[in-house]
Amino acid sequence: MVWVIYSLLSGFCFATADALSKKAMEQENQYLIAWARLAYCLPFLMPMLIFTKIPVLGLTFWLTILITLPLELTAYVLYIRAIKVSPLSLTIPFLSLTPVFSIFVSFVILKELPSVAGIIGVILVAIGGYTLNLHLVSGGILAPLKAIVQERGSFYMLIVSFIFSITVTLGKLAILHSNPTFFGVLYFTLFGVVFTPLAIVKSRQPITTFFKASKSYFLIGLFFAAMIISHCLAIRLVEVSYMVSIKRSSLLFSIIYGGLIFKEENIRERLLGGLLMMLGMILITLF
Repeated sequence: MVWVIYSLLSGFCFATADALSKKAMEQENQYLIAWARLAYCLPFLMPMLIFTKIPVLGLTFWLTILITLPLELTAYVLYIRAIKVSPLSLTIPFLSLTPVFSIFVSFVILKELPSVAGIIGVILVAIGGYTLNLHLVSGGILAPLKAIVQERGSFYMLIVSFIFSITVTLGKLAILHSNPTFFGVLYFTLFGVVFTPLAIVKSRQPITTFFKASKSYFLIGLFFAAMIISHCLAIRLVEVSYMVSIKRSSLLFSIIYGGLIFKEENIRERLLGGLLMMLGMILITLF
């Protein structure tokens, strides 16, 4: 059961990196912080290559990377915007929609029908999403649903979840044509290189700002790297679907951070909604 510990650690570190990033964005540009997540995690990731066998990389691997990077770049920009403009407790839970979208993608492309457990899972995710804004029900039964679209961060995260439903499959393909650790280090290095010019242009900050010493950058990079490392350690020991279902505990950690650090409101109903969404995601993913 060591993989459970690694998966929980990955989820905790993911949520912590998000909370630290949101806090830093109160004072600094969002693109600068987004860049720091990637750049400052690399010093912690690079040493892993010493203990990793370098695989032979074929055309499939590089084509997959070429297709995945622009999709991930789009998702990453929207992800950072989401946690900046909206409460963590109203944005991160929508990551649980990724397996829901995957069901529909599989049905459209492969004509695969979900299992009974999968259908129940979709219903639970929907109920959980509704529960996140349950306090608005006095304004009408559809008010909690309208709030999802009206809350920019939630809407951005819906798009991110859909993109992730595609890239998670592409990422698995790349891992099958390399290995988890090597892929994690190489992919985030390439991602950082690609994202840097965009961050410089969009942030409108002097280039020297990107290389200043900062405790917050260091902490964000540390937890982001710990997320990637624990992810790789877990995925070596168990099937991807099992690991991801536990890692998504990050949505519960994020809701708790929202209440403790950012004093977000209605945390109890959002915890209930988050629990329902996570349970639904587990049913979809594992059964």
